[in-house]
Amino acid sequence: MAAEDRASSRPTPVDRLFQLAYVCAYQMMRVYWALRRPSTHGALVLVWHEGRVLIVKNSYVRYHSLPGGYVRHHETGREAALRELREEVGVAAHADALELVLDQTNEWEGKLDRVEFFALEVSARPAIAVDHREVVSADWYLPAEALRLELFPPLRTVLERRIARVTPASS
Repeated sequence: MAAEDRASSRPTPVDRLFQLAYVCAYQMMRVYWALRRPSTHGALVLVWHEGRVLIVKNSYVRYHSLPGGYVRHHETGREAALRELREEVGVAAHADALELVLDQTNEWEGKLDRVEFFALEVSARPAIAVDHREVVSADWYLPAEALRLELFPPLRTVLERRIARVTPASS
């Protein structure tokens, strides 16, 4: 099935089974994190087009987030961000187009979680393809609209900073 068709299609029964597998795997990972207290490293991409940001919903968590995921042993955060952007929503970009906007480490779900957020400004809205397995939806939001969603906490921080930067201070 073509990526364009896949993005507009509905989840199949097989997709639903994959979603269940993601939920189960994620819950097992949370148990592992609670027992081992590992350090993790993730990279996410804020794709901006005309003041709107691409927000995704993964099948295995309550909150909304961005295209992104774990940085592999041999990767930089930037390389992981590009890989995850391509894998999760079908968007390709060049490494030099990504701007690091946040590099933060927090306690999260039983692990010490380092996350790097990269911004990508695009002049044309890219076609988005979700797999209906890991990523179940993707949509464009103004930052103020996105803040009304349940968000991954560091994403909320990035969006609040963006709003503060573009909103003139009152005299």
